[in-house]
Amino acid sequence: MNTSERLIESTRALLWERGYVGTSPKAILERSGAGQGSMYHHFKGKPDLALAAIRRTAEEMRATAAAVLDGPGTPYERIEAYLRRERDVLRGCPVGRLTMDPDVIASAELRAPVDETLGWLRGRIAALVEEGREQGQFGPELDGEEIAAAVVATVQGGYVLARASGSPAVFDAGVRGLLSLLAPRTP
Repeated sequence: MNTSERLIESTRALLWERGYVGTSPKAILERSGAGQGSMYHHFKGKPDLALAAIRRTAEEMRATAAAVLDGPGTPYERIEAYLRRERDVLRGCPVGRLTMDPDVIASAELRAPVDETLGWLRGRIAALVEEGREQGQFGPELDGEEIAAAVVATVQGGYVLARASGSPAVFDAGVRGLLSLLAPRTP
C-alpha cells in the first residue's frame, strides 16, 4: 500500500473511532507510519484527507449494500439480507456515525458523501419496495420512500441502541420487528 493509501485508510479508521475533531494529523501520521511531510505532499491538509477517507468509506458502504440489495431473491428477501447481513453492530456504521460529528455536518463538502450515500441507500431500497409492490409481494398501500426511510432508520437507530446498551440484541430485535411488519402478504 502506498503512502497516500495508508493515509486514507488510517484516517478512515480514526474517523470511525474518534470522529473528525479527535482525528489529529499527528494521530494519522502515527497510525499510517507516514513521515511528517507526507500528508501535505499528498493532500492539501486534514479536511482534504478527511474528504478522501469519507468518500472511500461511502464507496465501500455502497458496494457492500449493493452486493446484497442487487443479489438474488425476491425484493423482501434482498431487504431481509441487507438487514441481517453481518455487521460489527457495537462499532456502529462508519458512515452513519459521521452524522453525529458536528464538524462533518457543519461542512457541506464533508457532509455531501454521507448524505449522498444514505440517499442512494434509501433510493435502492425504495426501488425494491416498488418492485415488490408490482409483484404483489407488498401491499399497494406501502410507499417505497417511506419504507426505505424506515429501513435505514432501523439500521442506524439500531446501532445507537446497541452501543448504548452494550449489546447487539436490541439491534437484532429492531431488525426482527421491521421484518415482521414488512413480511410479504399471503394470497
